[in-house]
Amino acid sequence: MHSTHHHVVVSPYKRSASRLTIFAHVFGILAFALMLVWLLHYRGGIEYDSYNAVRVFNVHPFLMFCGFIFLSGEAMMVYKTVQATHMVQKVVHMILQLLAFVLAVVGLCAVFKYHDMTNIEDVYSLHSWIGIAAISLFVLQWLAGLITFMFTQPDVTRQSLLPWHICGGRTLLYMSIAAALTGLLEKATFIGLRSNREARLVNFLGLSILLFGIFVDLSVALARYV
Repeated sequence: MHSTHHHVVVSPYKRSASRLTIFAHVFGILAFALMLVWLLHYRGGIEYDSYNAVRVFNVHPFLMFCGFIFLSGEAMMVYKTVQATHMVQKVVHMILQLLAFVLAVVGLCAVFKYHDMTNIEDVYSLHSWIGIAAISLFVLQWLAGLITFMFTQPDVTRQSLLPWHICGGRTLLYMSIAAALTGLLEKATFIGLRSNREARLVNFLGLSILLFGIFVDLSVALARYV
């Protein structure tokens, strides 16, 4: 009697993409910890309703990375990290992106409040231009994804728009990281950081954010070959 054996072949790209999410999480958690050390130990704490303008400002970098960038990256990796049906993965992806946007709005409100408290002009720097552009495009990306992939659409429409959606998400990830790095540089220049422990901590924080984004992007790029 002839017997047939079915072998499940796991693509090396799939294995690599899954491993890369581990590195992304390592650098994401490291950046999260360095951000807390910087803001709580060196910058006086985090408090939106404080009368201390510095504490109000600190809400901004905290939420823009730990909320917006980190959660956006998690949402992009959800198809590798959440073991569930494709529909569940899509719902988790959309919820994480929505939560990231809400936290980004709070972070923006914090920096505008800080500017009002200190009489600083709004949206004058390259950092602010990149950041505002990234969040504005993020809204359009989220709405387009909601309409295209969460509601009934012809398969040909979804297939034609999926590469654009993926590329748009990757582009927005790097835009948000560019905003974070220029923001760290701007803040370090503003407070006069030079060669000291705080300056080195901020540098390592920036590198951790960058490496988090790179490994998130690589996991998404390799997933295209699965």
